[in-house]
Parts: sequence; C-alpha cells; structure tokens
Amino acid sequence: MSEPTAVVVLHEGEPPSSPALEELATQVPVRFTDEEHLADALPGAEVLYLHHFLSHALSGAWPTADALRWVHVAAAGVDPVLFDDLIASEVTVTNSRGVFDDAIAEYVLGQILAEAKNLRACWADQDRRTWRHRESTRVAGKRVVVVGTGAIGRSIARLLRAAGMEVSGAGRRVITDDPDFGTVTDDLHGGLAEADWAVAVAPLTPTTRHMFDAAAFAAMAPHARLINVGRGELVHTPDLVTALEQGSIAGAVLDVTDPEPLPSDHPLWTMPGVSITAHQSGDVQGWRDELDRLFAENLTRWRSDRELLNVVDTQLGYVPTSRSQR
Repeated sequence: MSEPTAVVVLHEGEPPSSPALEELATQVPVRFTDEEHLADALPGAEVLYLHHFLSHALSGAWPTADALRWVHVAAAGVDPVLFDDLIASEVTVTNSRGVFDDAIAEYVLGQILAEAKNLRACWADQDRRTWRHRESTRVAGKRVVVVGTGAIGRSIARLLRAAGMEVSGAGRRVITDDPDFGTVTDDLHGGLAEADWAVAVAPLTPTTRHMFDAAAFAAMAPHARLINVGRGELVHTPDLVTALEQGSIAGAVLDVTDPEPLPSDHPLWTMPGVSITAHQSGDVQGWRDELDRLFAENLTRWRSDRELLNVVDTQLGYVPTSRSQR
C-alpha cells in the first residue's frame, strides 16, 4: 500500500468542506493551502489536489515540490498545470473527466433552445409588460459541429441528436462511423462551413489555442452561432468581436472567455446576439461533492497501488480515449 506523506489541497477562498474530504482527513495527512502559501505546503507532499482548478500557482511553487508524484485537477481541462517542468517530470496528472459531461450537454441544448424559441426576447417583453407575439424556429434538423470529441463532446452530441439535430464532430482524425457523431472531420473550417451551430469543447493545447480565429469565423455561415464551453483561449477574442461587428456570424454563447473574468467595459457584454455566463455550464447542484468523491476514489486506488482513473497524457493535454472512460 502506498501511503502519501501528505495530500495538499489547493483552494480559493475558504477551505473546501465535503463528506469525502472530511473522511479523507481521518485517513491521511491533509494540508489545505491557498495560492500564496502553496510553496510552503508542498515540501514532502506526494499528492496535490487542485481544487482551485484554474490556478497556475504550481509552476511558481514547483521548486519546493520535492516529493510530488501525483496531481489531480478538479476539472476536465488541465491546461493550468501543464508547464514544461511538469511535462518533463514523472509526475502523474489526473482530471475530473465524467463529472461535468451531462450538465454541460444540458447547458448547450438549453442555449440552443433559448435562441430558437426567442426566449430572451420574450423575457424582455415580460419585463416591459409588453404582449408581443413572436414566431420561433425548430431545432430539429439544425446542423451542429461539436469541436472536441472527448467525453463532454460525446454527451453533447447524444443529447442534441435526441432533440433531432444533425450532429457531426471535428477532431484530430477522420472517423466515418462514430457512434455519437456519425462522422468526425479533421478539417475544422470545412466542418464549420456546414454548421448552424458550432460548439467549442476541445481541451486547450498549443494546437487548439485560438483555433476560432478570423479564418474560422470567415468559414462559418452568416446565420451560424458559436457556443464556447471549453476554454476562453480556444477563441481569439478580438477576431470574435470583429466577426460579430461585421456580421460574419450571427452570435455567440460564451460560458468561458479570454480574458476571464471578462472586464466590465468589454464590448462583448453589450453586443447583439451574445450571451455570457460565468464559467458555470457544468456547475449543477452537488458538483463540488462529486469532484471530491472522485478524488477520494482515486486516492483509494493510489493507496492500494491500483490504476488511477482519468490519467492525462501530459504531452497531449487530455485523457486519451483508450484510457479511463469515467
């Protein structure tokens, strides 16, 4: 049995509390720390739980991580921890794949339905106490390309297909008989050209950063819309603003932005056709407890020398599909 010298939990604000973490603290030494004190907490610790999943603090504290063997990230995206020294090391990285899949899929469908059924305009009419009849459109038959064919993308594809939409995928390789997407193309711009909706859910890597740029928006139809539930940096924000101003695309739903949080004076806040939420598409009731339960399960595996769930290929920046499907 592998007993970690200590488990460090990096948090933001008050230390997290959940039944899983409370039980964990009775079994192994646990140190709670914030970004400012991470370097002081790491010496001698073998395990780091990044509860503050967007933190880049590990790169600065890395010289003190003298015993670190495993980092678990409370998110599907692990881009904040993939700096050169960690990638070159033998430290194992795992993520929280599986926790957010269905919730994010529901968010995507909800945003598409809200647009198709003119719900935002109807809510504005209600605020003005205005009785106004509005026609809407069907979502059935609309074409969606999901950019990113991992677990979250597959949940999105299955739910949108159930609503009658025609879904395809865009990824690193061509697939002609995928069970969820039907077809997957490696030609992003070609896939975008045929879509009414483009859903960005790819992991953030050097290859995918700013994949939605001026050329991508030029490839989209003027009536098409973008939904970004991946990372803000998948989109080149100035190019998105220009595309919206010029009518290259009809609108965007942004649950993540670059920069994040979006400054209050940024033009995206007031642009027609833009809907912004605060990085919350996967945050349903109980999500934090589920994250902690997954980490606790992985720690049990670690202590009994069993294979960990959701092991990330740090060279690729995500969990390959041949590994854990949680």
